[in-house]
Amino acid sequence: MTEKRADLVLTGRHLVTMDSRGTIIEEGGLAIRGDAIVEVGPAAALAARYAGATRIDRPQGLIMPGLVNVHTHAAMACFRGLADDLPLMQWLQDHIFPAEARLTGDMVYHSTRLSLCEMIRSGTTSFCDMYLFAGDVARAAAEAGMRAWIGEVLYDFPSPNYGELENGFRYTEDLFATWAGHDLVTVTVDPHAVYTCSPDLLVRLAQTATDHDSLYVIHLSETEDEVASCRQRHGCTPVEHLERLGVLNGRVLADHCVHVTDDEIALMAGRGVRVAHCPESNLKLASGIAPVVRMLAAGMAVGIGTDGSASNNDVDMFGEMGTAARIHKVATMDPTAMDAATTLHAATMGGARALGAERMIGSLEPGKKADCIVLDLDQPHLTPVYSPVSHLVYAARGSDVTDSVIGGRLVMEERRLLTLDEPAILARMREMAARIREGS
Repeated sequence: MTEKRADLVLTGRHLVTMDSRGTIIEEGGLAIRGDAIVEVGPAAALAARYAGATRIDRPQGLIMPGLVNVHTHAAMACFRGLADDLPLMQWLQDHIFPAEARLTGDMVYHSTRLSLCEMIRSGTTSFCDMYLFAGDVARAAAEAGMRAWIGEVLYDFPSPNYGELENGFRYTEDLFATWAGHDLVTVTVDPHAVYTCSPDLLVRLAQTATDHDSLYVIHLSETEDEVASCRQRHGCTPVEHLERLGVLNGRVLADHCVHVTDDEIALMAGRGVRVAHCPESNLKLASGIAPVVRMLAAGMAVGIGTDGSASNNDVDMFGEMGTAARIHKVATMDPTAMDAATTLHAATMGGARALGAERMIGSLEPGKKADCIVLDLDQPHLTPVYSPVSHLVYAARGSDVTDSVIGGRLVMEERRLLTLDEPAILARMREMAARIREGS
C-alpha cells in the first residue's frame, strides 16, 4: 500500500460523518493535512496509508463533526445568572441594557474567552455571534483557534461601543477590512431587531450586507409582544415588515422565529431565509416554542443556537440538542417529531447551511475543513451503544467531549485546553464579576 502524506490521523470506535448518506464507520477515522480532511475510512487502512502522520487513537471514542452554534452573545457569559426568571423585555430593559452600558472592549474580550472555554469543552467548533465590541470578540476567537461568524449589533440608540449610529457603520466597515480573508473569522451585518431599528436602518444595513456579500443577522419574531408592537407601529408582523422593506432574502439569518405563521414560513422558505433555533433561551424567557418542524418541512435551513449565557444559562450544544428534540415532540404531540437524526443534522450540517458554509463545515468528508470532536463512550450513561446518533442527542453531554480539532489544529486534547489559559481566564472573570455586582 502506497504511503500518502497527512499531518494527523484521528481514529476511534465510531466515525459519524454526517454526510448525505448518513455514513457511520465502525473502527473508523480521518486523515488531516493542513486545515482540511484528505480521507475518511477504516482506522487500520488509514494508519497504514499515512504511516508518517501523528496519530491519535481513541479506542472508546466517537468522532463526529464539531457542533455549529448559530446564535450566541459570547461575552454575555459575564452576566450569567445576573437576572433570571423575568420576561424578555423586562430582562433586557431593566437589567441587561443597563449592565451593557458599562461594558468595555477589555471586558468583552475576556468574557468571550470564558465562553470559548465552555464552547470548546462542550464540542462547539463554530459559532455565530452578534454583540458589542465585535472586534474584541473576533480577536478572542482568532487567538483561541475558533471558527466564528461575528458582527457588531447596530440599533437606533447610541452604543456603549461606538456611540452614535454613524460611528457604528464606520466600525462595521473597519471590521470587514480587518478580517477580510481570515481563515477563521467571517464578519456579518447585524441589525439588533425590528423593535430597535428604524426601517431606514434595516434597509441601509441590508445594502451593507449586499455590498460585502455577508449574512444579515437579526432577532426576529421572538415574542408575542414583539409581533404586537410591530403591528402597532408598522401595521404588519416583523416578517412582513422585512418583506415590505425588500430585505427578506437569502442573506437573512433570523434568530428565534418563535411567533411565525404558516404563511410566513412559506414566505421565508421562498426567500431563502435561514433560521437560528434557540430552544432553551426561548423556554427560559417563556417566549414560546418555534415551529421548527414546520420550517424543516418547508425546506428551510435551520440551525441550533444557545443564545447568550445570560438567558440560557450555558452554551452547551449537547444540552440544546436534547431540549430541541424533546420539546417538539410535546409541541406536536408526536413522538416521531424532531427525531435524533434530524436534530443532530440541525446542530451540524443544518448549522453549516444556515451560515452558508455547508461546503466547508458540518460533515466529515474529504476536502472539507478538519473541524471535529471526540466523545468518550466508556461511561455508564453512554453504555451500551445501539445507535450512536441516538446517544448523541438523548444521552451525551458536553462534558463527554475529550478532544477538539478546528481547521486541523488540536485545540483540546484529553480535556486539556491547548489554546486558552483556563485558570487565568476563570480568575480574571471572578474579579470582573465583583465589579459588575458592585455596579448593579
